[in-house]
Amino acid sequence: MAEKRIRGVQAVERSEAYLAQIKRKRLMNSIFLIVFLALLVSGFYTADSRNAGGFWDGISNIFDFPAAMLSEAVERAPLMPGYLVKYFPSLIETINIAAASTLLGGLLGLLMSLMMTRGLAPVPWLVAPLRRLLDILRAVPEIVIALVLIFTLGGGPVPAMIAIALHSVGAMGKLFSEVNENASLKPIEGLASVGANWSQQMWLGIIPQVAPNYLSYALLRFEVNIRASAILGFVGAGGIGYDLRNTMSWGVGKYDEAAAIFILLFLTIVAVDQLSSVLRNRLTHGTATSQVTA
Repeated sequence: MAEKRIRGVQAVERSEAYLAQIKRKRLMNSIFLIVFLALLVSGFYTADSRNAGGFWDGISNIFDFPAAMLSEAVERAPLMPGYLVKYFPSLIETINIAAASTLLGGLLGLLMSLMMTRGLAPVPWLVAPLRRLLDILRAVPEIVIALVLIFTLGGGPVPAMIAIALHSVGAMGKLFSEVNENASLKPIEGLASVGANWSQQMWLGIIPQVAPNYLSYALLRFEVNIRASAILGFVGAGGIGYDLRNTMSWGVGKYDEAAAIFILLFLTIVAVDQLSSVLRNRLTHGTATSQVTA
């Protein structure tokens, strides 16, 4: 009987301790929510006070530009095919910037990911510095790097390509290193036993295992880089974004051309997104199916 009473008291104490813990968590969550809302409201009013003209004064005009662009596009609809042909070379330039930066960033990110993955790194003490370097490359936005390069190198597609490639190294290097950590080390051990060097171990033992994941992440990054290259055109980095900035800065009379550029960008992003999705599905599901069949 005494043991049952002791167990009952212990069960009650555990229940009370659990309820007290739940109450503390709810209290802390409520405090965090209140602090977050207070910071959000204060930050909004601070930004509004420093905004030229005020947010509330201009919110009623937010649809003026879309309405003007749409009306000019409808009014000059017969000219749209000519505008699409006119700005198509700029679109190709934007896609080339994204493709070159993705390729360059992917290759450098692959090399750095292999050098900073624990268990695969040829120089273990370089793991931490390389990880911090990739953190820095991811933290600095492409537009900041592009502005610095444009100031030093001049406007054009080269600064945009370098800026996007550097950011892609940081992003894809991190993703690739996480993929590498899930790779089996047995092929590495087998290759090392027959005298293979580090590069041969990586090329024959690791990369074949994770190549589909590499390609999947690279395709996803290519989609992001197309958008980034279009945005960088606004700061003079070339491509279709530069033409879009000029047409929007001109104002009324060029809005129909801005609409044509928006159509080109929309169709390109949708096409690349769909193509990348199909290729990623084939790489992931196709590889899994072949492994199951084998």
